[in-house]
Amino acid sequence: MAAMGLALATLVVAPAQAAKRVALVIGNNDYRNVPKLQKAVNDARTMGETLKQLGFSVMVAENQTRQAFSETLLAFDHTVEPGDTAFFFYAGHGFEIAGQNFLLPIDVPAATEGQEELVRDASVLADRIIERLQNKKARTAILVFDACRNNPFERTGTRAVAGGGGLAPMTQLPEGVFSVFSAGPRQTALDRLSNNDNNPNSVFTRTFAKELLQPGENLVQVAQHTRRIVSEMAETVSHKQIPVYFDQMVDDVFLNGVEKAQADAAKDVGKPAESQPQVAALSPAAVPRPPKQDSVNAPIAMFSRHNGGWSVVFSIADPTLGISWRMGSAGDFRETGFLDSLDPRTRKRIPNPSVELAADAPAATIEVRYVDVSGNLQGPFPIRFDPEAALIHDQRKILDMTATSWLSFREFNGLLVYYTHLMSYRCAIREVRIGIDTSVPDQVLKMPPCDMKDPSAIPYDAKPYLKLSPSNQFVSVELTYRDGSVSEIKSFRR
Repeated sequence: MAAMGLALATLVVAPAQAAKRVALVIGNNDYRNVPKLQKAVNDARTMGETLKQLGFSVMVAENQTRQAFSETLLAFDHTVEPGDTAFFFYAGHGFEIAGQNFLLPIDVPAATEGQEELVRDASVLADRIIERLQNKKARTAILVFDACRNNPFERTGTRAVAGGGGLAPMTQLPEGVFSVFSAGPRQTALDRLSNNDNNPNSVFTRTFAKELLQPGENLVQVAQHTRRIVSEMAETVSHKQIPVYFDQMVDDVFLNGVEKAQADAAKDVGKPAESQPQVAALSPAAVPRPPKQDSVNAPIAMFSRHNGGWSVVFSIADPTLGISWRMGSAGDFRETGFLDSLDPRTRKRIPNPSVELAADAPAATIEVRYVDVSGNLQGPFPIRFDPEAALIHDQRKILDMTATSWLSFREFNGLLVYYTHLMSYRCAIREVRIGIDTSVPDQVLKMPPCDMKDPSAIPYDAKPYLKLSPSNQFVSVELTYRDGSVSEIKSFRR
């Protein structure tokens, strides 16, 4: 049995139940029965050093057998406490079977067609790691998989165990979980760009580790920037690799927001501590904390696009007596006014929680403040407004809620199938694939480009329907969203 490489770096000893950052990074190179890898161990080491710089207590494990993998996960379980931020990184072979992702230890047996259960039993189910972190009540769980490689079980002269290319999307995540994959569905991840590429890390990890250290970026921004850079690098060698992320976070999470918060504090002396960007859990010795004020809840905002512009709805947990806002950090605050109804908690009129923005409003920070029930002014709290990201999020939400309306059939000089609904919300879609009388979507449906000025309008020269044969019975649809995630395959019958 190969020796388990396990290194534990403890940055600080935090008091029991104190929110802290803990990480487990695993790299598997030395596979015995499937092709060896060259850079997975280096990737784990690089991520370990990166996470240490971000204040994590890091466990680094290398070349894990199945038993060693289990023991390492158990040791990691013991470091996670309620309220912690937990980070899991895996580089090595991964394999998808029937929509489930398995992480392969170095002693996974060679398998051929019909031996899927052999692979399942010898591997680690990725979803189980999420369950374990949920059971430990981690407030934030971040999982990163640089494991989207070719089928490791392919052999000349044999039929490989059945599995998809790359890994399956994780679309059904519990709240508080953020996952990143080095490549999208049906894509493989590059270890290097060419034979002359001497970088010790994979294309994804070298980029992701660098982005994590950018100050003031939240997790979504880190993932988006990584996706853009990696996809552009892959295109230089005519390869398609678009990292994807799946976000079930309630709040923005900043892993390296300390510098930005301190810089803002220096500029805005006298502002309440709550106006600083929220930083994911750090142990008390790692970063100074403002006095805890549980009664103050930073507002969140929901953005929706309509023909006249943007509606912004602020959600504030505390009872409020008034709400005001402004665009940017200068100028006067404007009151939102009141609704014609009473708040049973205050017996006063409810402040209007919504404001309107122009259709061409640029990206900016909206500052929001409110008066609490004691008459004290809370805030201002910064809320980032990114028109493109807000539009994509809003349209994606609508598409998810109206999945039964993606396609419709009409008998008119033959059989027509309309996709007007998809075209109206195309800004959230990267690709539409359909299958005619097959449950496997195998054709790309061409869509017009997104028009940020009038996103729901269908161009006059667009053709929002297909003509089918009268004998066709159903059409299957699969959407790849702009963030790289993939919808379930939906079937529509005439």
